[in-house]
Amino acid sequence: MIAPGDAPAVVVATFAMAPRATFSRHAHSEHQLAWAGTGVLTIFADDRTWLLPASRALWIPAHVPHEVLAPGRAVMSALYIRPERCAIDWPRPQCVAVGALLAALIDYLAGDDLDPQHRANAEGVLVDVLRPVATVTIEAPLPSDERARQVAQALVDNPADQRSLDDWGRQVGASARTLARAFLADTGMPFGRWRTSLRVRAAVTDLAAGAPVSNVARRVGYRTPSAFVAAFRRETGVTPGSYFHGPLP
Repeated sequence: MIAPGDAPAVVVATFAMAPRATFSRHAHSEHQLAWAGTGVLTIFADDRTWLLPASRALWIPAHVPHEVLAPGRAVMSALYIRPERCAIDWPRPQCVAVGALLAALIDYLAGDDLDPQHRANAEGVLVDVLRPVATVTIEAPLPSDERARQVAQALVDNPADQRSLDDWGRQVGASARTLARAFLADTGMPFGRWRTSLRVRAAVTDLAAGAPVSNVARRVGYRTPSAFVAAFRRETGVTPGSYFHGPLP
């Protein structure tokens, strides 16, 4: 619930973000709820990475450093919530579901013509409907080894590249075994798993923009939509449709 007060307890700011736009690492004295009603947000905080479609927002507690990236075009709503007026005390970033009611409340509170009583009522409802949900993160960190990083960056630029580690090794001057060890040591994942994670992450932006699954599958390196959907399910636990519109596991 929201405690009563004279000034608004929740302030909403809206940012139109171009592809690859970033808010560099920073922190706020208020709690923040970050949500993109259009597009996808990538948020780095608390040593984790969240990839958020419109069905998910991230609660970021006050004073927690974080960075925000829009992989593609997005419209971000940032709700700043005064800690002394809010009963929520989650100590770490928490993913929450965004349904029709929460989305409408965010839009309503973004208006500048609300009288204090109506604003206070809406602020109270907004906090009451925030419900934690299990988080699906899709990690694809870049390796620190210089040669493995060259491979990783090339795949970031073109996720559909099908070259094997033997092929990459000839290009960057390292054996396939050396590259495999570097990926596992630096990212915590074997190369094949890392590449799958990267492809799924790359696909999310296009899927959020409404691109057909068949087109997205080809763009990120899968010969058939069914192969892509199977890989997406292995990474996230759900199909692409459920990731954007249904409950996450």
